[in-house]
Amino acid sequence: MTVNQKSEAAPRATSVAAKLLVGAALVAFATTGGYLIHQQQAQAKETNASTPATEAKRVSVVVAATIVRDFERAILVQGNVQTKEFAMVSPRIGGTLEAIYVDEGDAVVAGQTKLFQTDAVSLERNLQIKEQATIVAQCASREAAASLDKVTVDLHKAELDYNRFKRLYDQNAVTADAFEQQQSRYQQLQAARKLGEAQVELNVAKQTQSKAELEIARKELDDATIYAPISGKISQRLGEPGEMGSPGQPVLRIDDTSLVEIAAFLPAQYYGEVVSGQTPMKVQVSGIDLGRQIITYKSPTIHPKLRTFEVKCLLKDPPAGIAPGAMAQITVVFETRRGLGVPSSSLQSRAGGTVVFVIQNGVARQEAVTTGIEADGWTEILQGQVKENDPVVTLGQNMLNQGAAVQVQQEEK
Repeated sequence: MTVNQKSEAAPRATSVAAKLLVGAALVAFATTGGYLIHQQQAQAKETNASTPATEAKRVSVVVAATIVRDFERAILVQGNVQTKEFAMVSPRIGGTLEAIYVDEGDAVVAGQTKLFQTDAVSLERNLQIKEQATIVAQCASREAAASLDKVTVDLHKAELDYNRFKRLYDQNAVTADAFEQQQSRYQQLQAARKLGEAQVELNVAKQTQSKAELEIARKELDDATIYAPISGKISQRLGEPGEMGSPGQPVLRIDDTSLVEIAAFLPAQYYGEVVSGQTPMKVQVSGIDLGRQIITYKSPTIHPKLRTFEVKCLLKDPPAGIAPGAMAQITVVFETRRGLGVPSSSLQSRAGGTVVFVIQNGVARQEAVTTGIEADGWTEILQGQVKENDPVVTLGQNMLNQGAAVQVQQEEK
């Protein structure tokens, strides 16, 4: 019986010892785990304490420096090049175009270059006829004058006979019939002299008329050959030999390419700002920069439907490559002034106003500004706490607020 009691107590003691051992292990594990967690938290706090918050939250931005530059309030339009002087040359008299002496592209000189000829043969014949008619009129005039001289001589003799017969008739020395015959002859010759004088006057008038017709015929013959009215180049040939020509129907067009105009149309709202002889315009034609020109013409009226008006500037002796009909890029400048400018991409609209972000010591400073003229990607600053050479944010400002820490990745040039 004693042996059995000892054997039952041994397993019980072993079970209690095992339980105590497991409990001790759990306590040790919990203690160690808590210590490790505490150590990690402490290290994290030390790390956070050693690293500033600004380093962890910096915003990458691109900046550019503000500059002082010229600003122009202007409008860009397209225009065209046209000749200041040109001539549409037509015949002075109607007839067949016998010859055209020039072609398109030929240079001509005013009053010297022969252009074309109209029906000269018939005009030459007409001139010959008028010359003969003038000769005939001159002969008729001389004949009338000679006749008048003869009548005058006869009238003088008749007057002497009449006076002598009158004295004899008064003395009853001749019959009444003899006196009346002398009286009749005297009166007839008086009438003949008047007729002779009238014929002389008529022939003088005919001679004058004939001379005028001769001058007209000579002028028409001269007009049959047309010379260049202006110097320039033939730009169009509108007729050919053998065709009928008539006054008012152009045969050739001449353009004076030594003096051209740059013309454009502007919106009516700018009419009051353009002053002829003062307002400048910058011109480019076919890639050639013509620089600043002065407006020399402003239309006196505004087109009632298109609401535009025309402006022009004169260009003397244009460089090679600029021809009438070419398109021109025109910038009409209304106002020029010098001021502080920022890249237009740096501007933002916030809270109903315009702001820029200026970088100072790695921190973004939001500045409200009032803007002016915008040109060539730059905007004039009229008011605001922005100075020359201040770095303003041009990319990344959407992520910024007042006082935000920034990191400049790239600075625009």
